[in-house]
Amino acid sequence: MTASLEGMPEAAPLSRPIMAGVVTALVGFTSSFAVVLTGLSAVGASSAQAAGGLLAASITMGLACVILAWRYRMPITVAWSTPGAALLAATGAVDGGWPAAIGAFLLTAALILLTALWPALGALIARIPPSIAQAMLAGVLLPLCLAPITGLVENPWGVVPVVLTWLVFARIAPRWAVPLAFAAAAVVVGVSLIRESAAVDPALLLPHAELTTPTFTAGAAVGIALPLFIVTMASQNVPGVAIMRSFGYEVPWRPAMLVTGLGTALGAPAGGHAINLAAISAALAAGPDADPDPRRRWVAGVSTGVSYLVLGGLSAAFAALVLLAPDAVIPAVAGLALFGAFGSSVQQAIDDPGERVPAVVTFLVAASGISLLGVSAAFWALVAGLMVRVVLHAGRR
Repeated sequence: MTASLEGMPEAAPLSRPIMAGVVTALVGFTSSFAVVLTGLSAVGASSAQAAGGLLAASITMGLACVILAWRYRMPITVAWSTPGAALLAATGAVDGGWPAAIGAFLLTAALILLTALWPALGALIARIPPSIAQAMLAGVLLPLCLAPITGLVENPWGVVPVVLTWLVFARIAPRWAVPLAFAAAAVVVGVSLIRESAAVDPALLLPHAELTTPTFTAGAAVGIALPLFIVTMASQNVPGVAIMRSFGYEVPWRPAMLVTGLGTALGAPAGGHAINLAAISAALAAGPDADPDPRRRWVAGVSTGVSYLVLGGLSAAFAALVLLAPDAVIPAVAGLALFGAFGSSVQQAIDDPGERVPAVVTFLVAASGISLLGVSAAFWALVAGLMVRVVLHAGRR
């Protein structure tokens, strides 16, 4: 049927939403996988365990995309929690090491599932002022966002090509700026290996996962699980629903939380930290560029999931590239990937003048990286920000 008869544009080839899904997965994966590996390594994962975590997250979010998009005929896409991975990088090792981190990932999954089954928990999270939640995230991201700057001094020959590539494409093709910065980093790694005549062990390129028996500690529960849950909800799931709504799609909240919660639980023993509704990358599959007909864009969601499964098969190769990279190169890529999230968090944190002081306190405590009683700075940042807000707002309507 033509648009004049149906009131809709003529159908575009089905290859269009399929390619939109491939692009969504490529941009999402290559823009942030370095952040995920950095976060997992920071909380105690070995190189092999971090690679397994990347594989687990890729598989679970790929399956979640396929299930939700196919079942509800919407371009629902799922991603790993990039802000959550940044939180892990800022938190560092906790008492109990990697098994305790695995236990925290399972607790995060339980909280996500509880959000689906008990709406009051979602309402409680919603009562945390957005300025404080975003200030905590901004404070966590700050040290990582400084990596490109410090890297320019530490290893200029390796980092300058990465930063210049990002800057050029941030101007002419913003969507591809970070993936192409990663491509530049891969070239730097290749040149370094050639110069050093280094051989790559083929075993490093084979996907694999190491299951870890979890342990549950109070420090990991408070220092990792709770902040990871809050960041995932406030910075991914809630904005993801809003972005989908802006394109005319009403995401089924309870099924989405059930699927992502179960996916997080399944991936946790192998090192997957958390999966959630996609936020920024959601527009690539849900927008009109994916297909003029909104009723066919669900194909892009399925295509995104299948593409994530394929990329998961290459996770060991990506992890090996990080392992072989010269100093400061991969942290620079990870920092560049977080610039957008950092800017958005800062803007939302200080947007309301009445909430600015509590937000600043939250930001500074989170950025300090302090650890008290075995609990990371992210938790204390929330506590400090909420306490300052209560004092400043006491007695006011």
